[in-house]
Amino acid sequence: MSHQSDLISADILGYLAQHENKEMLRFLTCGNVDDGKSTLIGRLLHDSKMIYEDQLAAIQKDSLKSGTTGDEVDLALLVDGLQAEREQGITIDVAYRYFSTAQRKFIIADTPGHEQYTRNMATGASTCDLAIILVDARYGVQTQTRRHSFIVSLLGIRHVVVAINKMDLMKFKESVFEQIKQDYSEFAQRLSITDIHFIPLSALKGDNVVNKSEHTPWYRGPSLMELLNTIEISADRNIADVRFPVQWVNRPNLDFRGYSGTLAAGIIKKSAVVMALPSRKASQVKSIVTFDGEQQEAFPGQAITVTLTDEIDISRGDMLVSPEHAPALDSRFNADVVWMAENPLVPGKQYYIKQATRTVTGSVSRIGYRIDVNTLEKSPASQLKLNEIGLCEFALSAPLAFDPYSQCKGTGSFIVIDRLSNVTVGAGMIVSLAERNEMLRPVSRADRIARFGQKPVNFWIQGEQAALVALQLERRLFDRGHACIAITEQASPDLTAQLNKAGLVCICVGGAQTPAESEFDRIIITDALDFDAIIQTIDPRVNFSEEQPDFDI
Repeated sequence: MSHQSDLISADILGYLAQHENKEMLRFLTCGNVDDGKSTLIGRLLHDSKMIYEDQLAAIQKDSLKSGTTGDEVDLALLVDGLQAEREQGITIDVAYRYFSTAQRKFIIADTPGHEQYTRNMATGASTCDLAIILVDARYGVQTQTRRHSFIVSLLGIRHVVVAINKMDLMKFKESVFEQIKQDYSEFAQRLSITDIHFIPLSALKGDNVVNKSEHTPWYRGPSLMELLNTIEISADRNIADVRFPVQWVNRPNLDFRGYSGTLAAGIIKKSAVVMALPSRKASQVKSIVTFDGEQQEAFPGQAITVTLTDEIDISRGDMLVSPEHAPALDSRFNADVVWMAENPLVPGKQYYIKQATRTVTGSVSRIGYRIDVNTLEKSPASQLKLNEIGLCEFALSAPLAFDPYSQCKGTGSFIVIDRLSNVTVGAGMIVSLAERNEMLRPVSRADRIARFGQKPVNFWIQGEQAALVALQLERRLFDRGHACIAITEQASPDLTAQLNKAGLVCICVGGAQTPAESEFDRIIITDALDFDAIIQTIDPRVNFSEEQPDFDI
């Protein structure tokens, strides 16, 4: 039904061209566990005639073994393909599905409902234009409903469909629908979602999914499919500010030098004046080359190669912009961060920051606050743990060209990468420039502990082989990546105190001459080395005090 066309039999090339030019809508389904997200997607695909006969036969067979819908076909198995998902009846990873209608093409992201998979949900939502938030009609607005709504708002998704599912279990009562609509609307007032639609439906039975239901005569709105086909999303794109991150310098021969990439925002036209960042050199667009040949203009999302009239030093990571609407160019900004790693985000620790095609090193200089995604309350925080969200101030090693995320997603978003494992550990949405007066904050002991990943401890080594032991310990700590220094001559308390304040581990030979009132820990080693105990001692997560007994290793 949805993808049939008379052109298929009469003019297949015309049909393919028509299909290629359809508008694309990316949307996700989210909500609490067991609200019916996967079943809804399965119903959309089934009723839109987008399931092949062999797929349907396989699902019917699997329903007997892994289904949760009794004698009926469990359509959720179309997207819950992992063995663990079928065994537990839940969604764990993000599953993407594609289908089309006569009006549009669609990419669906089926995201997990469990709290522990919040990072997966945020990943699936990052590229979407619309969110379908499912609510179980039996339970109403739940904690995960609010959590996912907040993340959807944070990620700048402007269109939300609140699908009140399982209305068949509540006998399609209008009062149930209106109560949930009122509860969600009251919560949504605290979010930045501008376009909200409410639909009563039954994903299992198909009511109001593709076709209007006779069980809800009191509902006069469109079915879910009708809404997806007609909702206006073209105005969401930023076409005023040209943002073209350069991904590759295209140099096939001596007579051609082009700059390739995907246009993130704005409409770039032939003969238009553009400025390269960070150099701020201006030039004029000579040509816009695409797979289909030269074009007079290009639009957001298009992969293009731009040539300029002037020879400008431009490389990967640079950005071409409109001079009259230039982005900020700075090395400090504030951003909302969704943390996605088991190890917490620690201020001062160095990470890779990748924004568009540019990668620089940087760190979080401070965490402004952590957001409770269930209540939207803000609280002070010294770190962000897995799945937590907070406002952070970033300090980078080199300036980035960026916009607020609300203005341009392509230049307002970035990922945080661990420098050792090269794993993506966080996702950020830029809010604003950092305040200049924050640069005047003195570097604290906590800042240095976070940067070096160690406590500035003093080791005092005694014994006949003290000098040799000190050098051995220095080498082993240095090879492990610690900032340390061995002082084999007489060390003064003032010297060790200054080195400690700089964040270094001091390895001294002789008696413990550090004053008792020193703020730094003293550890006396009187025999052989226990390296594991020493590493534990300088671990910044362990608290030691001056009154702690000396090591006798």
